[in-house]
Amino acid sequence: MGTLAYYLALPFIYSISLLPFPLLYMLSDVVFVLLYHVIRYRRYVVRENLRKSFPEKSRAELNRIERDFYRWFCDLTLETLKTLTISRSAVLEHVHVEGEQVLRNYHAQGRSIILVMGHWGNWELAGARFSQLGLHRLNVIYHPLHHRKFNALIVHMRTRLGNGLYPMAETMKCMVRDRGKLTCTAFIADQTPPPERAYWTTFLNQDTPVFWGTEKIAAKLGYPIVYVGLDRPRRGHYLMRFEELVPDPTGLAEGAISEIHTRRLEQDIRRRPEIWLWTHRRWKHRRPSGG
Repeated sequence: MGTLAYYLALPFIYSISLLPFPLLYMLSDVVFVLLYHVIRYRRYVVRENLRKSFPEKSRAELNRIERDFYRWFCDLTLETLKTLTISRSAVLEHVHVEGEQVLRNYHAQGRSIILVMGHWGNWELAGARFSQLGLHRLNVIYHPLHHRKFNALIVHMRTRLGNGLYPMAETMKCMVRDRGKLTCTAFIADQTPPPERAYWTTFLNQDTPVFWGTEKIAAKLGYPIVYVGLDRPRRGHYLMRFEELVPDPTGLAEGAISEIHTRRLEQDIRRRPEIWLWTHRRWKHRRPSGG
């Protein structure tokens, strides 16, 4: 049944990806009406996440963020499909870059880096744009899908412009294997780890587990950490900003790096909350006693 679904979905997926951007956003407007008003996709999850994250905001403010989020979420979904066929010139047109010199300095020094980011902006377009910089080879950490053909489609989408992928379970193994190469490994740091194996902090007013991976691997390999945010000044256009976050990850207190990158992401979300992934059940776990 999964294979049949794949072959039925494939022409539809590629048809959307081939749409020019103006038509893509017209379709997104239609999808928004269906998703938000008719299907009401994960409305309870989004509403609860926003309410708990911004207790200081009024109901009217939260409603505005909610609606703006769903509009962006529909754009995000279709923009992600667009990356299956997007041209290099279109990537350059729709994603602009600030702070590129941070990467150029490390590239000139022959130093590999860790890139830390969150589900803020369009991370798929960010990967496509990074591939056009001509600097470090980008390797994105990902969860392989169980369905072989859909997984192959995702791998193709993320690697067709020159990037690589590391399966999450093999991240350290892959990074050690590639130590002789000039690489940039992207950690999306706002995913939900098992509560008993996480660093616990407060994020958006809530007890939140954070993966240790960024911190532990950076310290072990001595790779500097660069933060990237993908803001959206206007529809269809993103601004990718690189910032030096932790130049030297060695010798810092346990939890320091996790706090630094969590606080930096939180700053961006508070500034523009409508372009973060509120449908994700980020706070489904409770801190273990004594944690």
